[in-house]
Amino acid sequence: MNNVNQLSVREKMERMNRYYTLTEFYSFLKRIALKGLWLTLFFVGSILLIDNFIVDIDQLLTLFVENSNAILVLIVFYISETFLGLLPPEVFIAWTSKMSSPWVMLFIIATLSYGGGITAYLIGRRLRKIPIIHDRIKFHIAKHLINLRKWGGFLVVVGAMLPIPHSIISMSSGFIDFKFKHYLLWALFRYLRFFIFGLVIFRML
Repeated sequence: MNNVNQLSVREKMERMNRYYTLTEFYSFLKRIALKGLWLTLFFVGSILLIDNFIVDIDQLLTLFVENSNAILVLIVFYISETFLGLLPPEVFIAWTSKMSSPWVMLFIIATLSYGGGITAYLIGRRLRKIPIIHDRIKFHIAKHLINLRKWGGFLVVVGAMLPIPHSIISMSSGFIDFKFKHYLLWALFRYLRFFIFGLVIFRML
């Protein structure tokens, strides 16, 4: 009986592998991962160049933390993570590095990012029920809708971890009525991204 179950699991894995190969998921993942690597290297390189030749980033961040309204910064970040993700999360991670409790603040912005994704999901769910804008939204996020229907939760993970706007993937998930409980589970990888970038940025600054 165990051998039958093991064979069944192995067959399912093989079928999944064939499916993701045929639908070019692995090629897509490779492209996005390489893009993420280059963007990370660019970000790190830019910090090093600016810090060494233009301005002391450590001092600049400390000054910004001392003179900024933390609540306002967090609100701006939440809005960004809900609508299109226009502001890079790495900038906010760097901001948290100079806080008195950087890891606590990192957890807070990771939670805001996760919450922003949930809000985007709910917005997408609502928009699909409004005929006058349904087709327009569908046109603008068509590529993400197609990929979500092909790859489901795996694309939510990619959006949470790699440089695809997390809010757009979240909104697309709501738009196609992707199961909410599954979305919540897969989107938890957003915390992992913030933790990894926190480790890198905190060591640099």
